[in-house]
Amino acid sequence: MATIREVVEALSRRPGVDAVVVVGRDGLPIDSHAKNGVDPENVAALLPSVINGMTGLAVVSVLNAEAVLVVLLQPSTNVGGLLYDLRRHRSAIAGLL
Repeated sequence: MATIREVVEALSRRPGVDAVVVVGRDGLPIDSHAKNGVDPENVAALLPSVINGMTGLAVVSVLNAEAVLVVLLQPSTNVGGLLYDLRRHRSAIAGLL
């Protein structure tokens, strides 16, 4: 069975991935791999205040320099179609702002 480090490393090798951070609910990084100037400790420190009330999945999409779209989903949701639609229509959604 793979270790958490091996999983983090494998995910970080996927095209377009800037960071993979496994975060404890206390805000401490458990494991991470980051590039392109992403600071995993800062990411880890900010996440608990956002995620402690969540029980499902979150999809975050940067619309422009001033706005971010956050979609909260139930854990059993198939996110494939949503990710496709967000990627396809992100510019149009940003244009509505």
